[in-house]
Amino acid sequence: MKHHDVIIIGAGAAGLMCAATAGYRGRDVLVIDNAKQAGRKILISGGGRCNFTNQKVEPHQFICGNPHFIKSALARYRSSDFIELVERHGIEYHERDHGQLFCNDSAKDIVTMLMTECEWAGVKVKLRTEIFSVSKTDSGFNLSTSNGDFSCTSLVIATGGLSMPKLGATPYGYKLAEQFGLTVLPTSAGLVPFTWHAEQKARFEALSGIAVPSTITAQDGTQFSEALLFTHRGLSGPAVLQISNYWQAGEAISINLLPGENALEKIELALKNHPKQSLRNTLSHWLPKRLVEALYEEAQLDKALNQLGHGEREHLAQSLNDWSIVMNGTEGYRTAEVTLGGVDTNELSSKTMEAKNVSGLYFIGEVMDVSGWLGGFNFQWAWSSGVAAGLAVL
Repeated sequence: MKHHDVIIIGAGAAGLMCAATAGYRGRDVLVIDNAKQAGRKILISGGGRCNFTNQKVEPHQFICGNPHFIKSALARYRSSDFIELVERHGIEYHERDHGQLFCNDSAKDIVTMLMTECEWAGVKVKLRTEIFSVSKTDSGFNLSTSNGDFSCTSLVIATGGLSMPKLGATPYGYKLAEQFGLTVLPTSAGLVPFTWHAEQKARFEALSGIAVPSTITAQDGTQFSEALLFTHRGLSGPAVLQISNYWQAGEAISINLLPGENALEKIELALKNHPKQSLRNTLSHWLPKRLVEALYEEAQLDKALNQLGHGEREHLAQSLNDWSIVMNGTEGYRTAEVTLGGVDTNELSSKTMEAKNVSGLYFIGEVMDVSGWLGGFNFQWAWSSGVAAGLAVL
């Protein structure tokens, strides 16, 4: 049985970051993954450009059952630290809206950087390796795999969540946590598009491809102002992905199609200046014509503004500033960018990511109950939690 100081299960963002960090501390590190390729989720992220972090990362941009848990790791390894690493490897990047940072060329640059760091730190990476069993010993852990048997003093679980099963996502990390007596909180798809009910689909699917600025509010009051995208299957775009993290099945969402504007004032001003203009033409100055025609009855759209009663104008204004809609559901893990829920952070050390009741066992990245907003925050959690464990493993 081959012994390593540290074995990390999962060759994704968190696992590779942890491996390099521990390797540079002189630890003998082995990374195991059943995939053919390391960092597969990194490669497809950000449309192949990898939104690797954000200029400004704050604890309130994360969802966690214990909101204080994330503070220590984020403070000790900041986005500026990762940006420095990216620059040291000569990777060119650019900033988009809301401080999001993307590679100029390809997400491959980030995977190459992480693999290079692991190589420099003396880390061994074994891919295409299936794990048959993991057991606790007096001095650490034993692993039986398709590539032989291994033992280690510290075991790090970096297996990710359930999102994007086509990239190899499995519940393996949760099962290991439960095997060692840790609580796993219920999981659900996060940062995920919504789907239409049948009657909504008939009405709105022709709008596929239309994007408009919006402010979307969840029932709990959480709000995001970003683009809304209509698709064949439902609603997507940054605003929808963000709000999906705060949505519960059966709840309505409120969509403001004229963010930052008072729809009633706009309608009253149009009435004053162009009383004989049709409602269709008026609204088509503000929103795509196809969207206008899907939202309102033709008989109403054909009326001139001066034919609309005050109550009708108020109702119209409300539907523009506060369109309340109950979606059918989400597209689920198939297209979700993250998994909400996971290993209960109350059972982990916020400084080291080690299980409080199982010495030598660590959990990092998406497998635990930490999910970030869209915009590079989930990668930053991978880097920060990976470094925290990498600095602590024996």
